[in-house]
Amino acid sequence: MNSEHQTCNVCNGPLIPRFNEVRDPMTNEPFAILACTTCGLGHTAPHPADLGRYYGTHYYGSRHGVTSKFCARQRLRFLQRTTTATQKRLLDVGCGDGSFLLAAKEAGWKVMGTEINPGPARSFGLDVRQAINDIDDTERFGCITMWHSLEHIKEIKSTLLLIEKRLAPQGHLIIAVPNAGGLQARLFGPRWLHLDVPRHLYHFDPGALRFALEDAGFIVCGSKYHETEYDLIGWSQSTMNYLNHTPNIFFDVLTGKGKGHSTWTKTSNLILGSILTLIFAAALPVETLTGRSGTVVMVGCRKA
Repeated sequence: MNSEHQTCNVCNGPLIPRFNEVRDPMTNEPFAILACTTCGLGHTAPHPADLGRYYGTHYYGSRHGVTSKFCARQRLRFLQRTTTATQKRLLDVGCGDGSFLLAAKEAGWKVMGTEINPGPARSFGLDVRQAINDIDDTERFGCITMWHSLEHIKEIKSTLLLIEKRLAPQGHLIIAVPNAGGLQARLFGPRWLHLDVPRHLYHFDPGALRFALEDAGFIVCGSKYHETEYDLIGWSQSTMNYLNHTPNIFFDVLTGKGKGHSTWTKTSNLILGSILTLIFAAALPVETLTGRSGTVVMVGCRKA
């Protein structure tokens, strides 16, 4: 273990192995996941010096495929239920192709985003910067969202501190991450779809996410344990990862990344994946009610 992974990125607690080998579904390279014995945060080890080659152009612009609009509408409803901000200015950190920003803009929010590869979102005329530091220090937002982006960011605490400074006094921060303490994560272990090493540098359970927020000066003022799209595909694709030598074929087809597979492979996986998704729909209420779903969404408020 190199010095980068001797202690936790958030609390400096000691790390112990959780999984000795997790394969990158894109490159088949092996990584480990280490867990902090103090706050529970999981760490992908090692962190590649150059993460760019683990993304590729296909990663951007079609992250949700046919479910993009549905996902954006669900998130917008949660945003509108959560925040009472009179200043309807929204920053989406890690905005991807801009689908959520477009939905929020149509609902009357003044929007801005950040994205390492801003091209797809900018093509819709959106104001997207490459990093939070590219936003003027005087800018303030009524709500800042991070939909499955915090787990990709190398420095957690410094990022959350930057975000806290850009929130309006009554503003809210909404963070969604895969739930490493959920039923799916426990059942499927290193073959769970949402581990996605090394792109996911960190792996949060609700306790680890709460600790990170409070350590950065936030008060946790709300949470939910459900995102239909992520939870359903987590069940079906993770099951199929035990059946197929090649992982994530169903997921690749749904998100338009299945070009390397034969027509038969894509068709058979699409049929099986669709059947499994319908079957596992019955599991969603159970994992949601028990707080052990495939996703945790937490709301942070600024301290007075």
